[in-house]
Amino acid sequence: MVEKIYTNLNPLSFLQTFISLGLSSREYSKLDTTRKVEQLGLDAACCFETAYRQEFNLTGILDCDKCAEMIIEIKNKIGGNFSRTSSLPETIRVINTRCPFGDAVKQTPELCKMTSSVFGGIVARNFGYAKVVLNRRIAAGDSTCDIQIFMNRSDGINYIGDEYDWQINNNGKNQDFQNKNKIIENGWCVLEDIDEKRIVPDIIANSHQMKDILKMAKKVASSSSTVLIVGETGVGKEIVAKVIHSLSPRWKKPFTGVNCGAIPENLVESTLFGHERGAFTGAYEVHHGYFERTEGGTLFLDEIDSLPLSTQVKLLRVLQEKEFERVGGKHSISCDVRIISATNANLEKLVLIDKFRRDFYYRINVISFHIPPLRQRQEDILPLSEYILGKLEIKYGVKAALSHEAINQLYAYNWPGNVRELENILERSLLLSNDDKISNLSISTMTAEDKPTINDYANLKLRTIKKQASSAAELSVLEKTLTEFNGNISKVAKSLGISTRAIYKKLNMLKIDPEGFRHKI
Repeated sequence: MVEKIYTNLNPLSFLQTFISLGLSSREYSKLDTTRKVEQLGLDAACCFETAYRQEFNLTGILDCDKCAEMIIEIKNKIGGNFSRTSSLPETIRVINTRCPFGDAVKQTPELCKMTSSVFGGIVARNFGYAKVVLNRRIAAGDSTCDIQIFMNRSDGINYIGDEYDWQINNNGKNQDFQNKNKIIENGWCVLEDIDEKRIVPDIIANSHQMKDILKMAKKVASSSSTVLIVGETGVGKEIVAKVIHSLSPRWKKPFTGVNCGAIPENLVESTLFGHERGAFTGAYEVHHGYFERTEGGTLFLDEIDSLPLSTQVKLLRVLQEKEFERVGGKHSISCDVRIISATNANLEKLVLIDKFRRDFYYRINVISFHIPPLRQRQEDILPLSEYILGKLEIKYGVKAALSHEAINQLYAYNWPGNVRELENILERSLLLSNDDKISNLSISTMTAEDKPTINDYANLKLRTIKKQASSAAELSVLEKTLTEFNGNISKVAKSLGISTRAIYKKLNMLKIDPEGFRHKI
């Protein structure tokens, strides 16, 4: 059935089908290599175009821009990295930096016929004629492919390339668009049998907090509700978002991560929603924003607190109406995208001081997660370290275990940078170790803003050791009690038998924010 082809189309299924048909089909076995690759491409073009049209509900002959968009989307879905560039009228010009066949194309340059025939077949089926010119080719040692597709025979007369013709009747209609059976009768239409394997990211969850988060992630994955993930920098907010996506019905569609804080304010809307040609100075081509490129999938908006208020208004409309307009556009574009947001800021406080829209906050916060910092889930530290070292062993081919001293350091350190800092320190320690044991962690000098911890007993005076031990003990007790009473200072003070004023003084001295303990999943 053709209905599932576009959904299941991916680099692996494409290559498997290409090899399978090339080796087993009688129809192709009679052809030489160049003609075989070309015919495989033409047949694939018919099937892929039909699947694309069904996926996006397109009918009739497409215009130049829609046709260009379609062939780029199809080629990128099978492993390319194509994008459109400036061209003459009635001409499509694209560049590519990654070949779906990988380095194999350099040994078998005939594989370039696949690109020519897919592009040429689709364009010819919509315009009656196509001439594909390969100006630059990765197969020939160029760093990129530069491809021109002429739709008018006279425009490409001075260029050497592959020509493709397709009969369009007098009323301008391609009969094959009305005859699905004719279109799909080829071997490419069994792609639904070559399914992509669902991959769920690994999360180390020995602590009850992380086990609860995973349990909740599995529970909410099946819905399309918005999710807000709150936590300090480096705790793993994006990995939780990826788990939710991979467990959801959207798992075969794109997961797109966007760091909102890294986008210049004047480009935020263009980046998210795209722009039309001529929308502003320098907008020479239509640009498809993250919402269009993530259609059907999950859009992860990290550092959501950095979005300008004007953009929050437009995102609110997308969440409510499921549609948006490109910058400079005149028509609404419908979209089906799940939004997962993340922040290390206190959005409720930002709402109170008018730095974040209240209505937008409620929209993105249908389901919320709070990921505790690493120092509050010590049960995860050693298993996480062993998992990270296992990945580093594969990366560098170097194996090293943690000594007792290094393990003690793991538990004594405060991890202000959380899991990201843990990865950094373990990688550095592994590379600097002299044998198969990491005897000492390469922890950089702590800044004055870091919370006090016990690090290196050997070089400390007794008074300093006592002071650090006392601070570390107070830190541990306060964080445990704050967690138990959900950040309620009065209950914490009553439990510890001291005044609320004393609690606030300790919190200020140890730089603990009680707000971080008041979030619930």
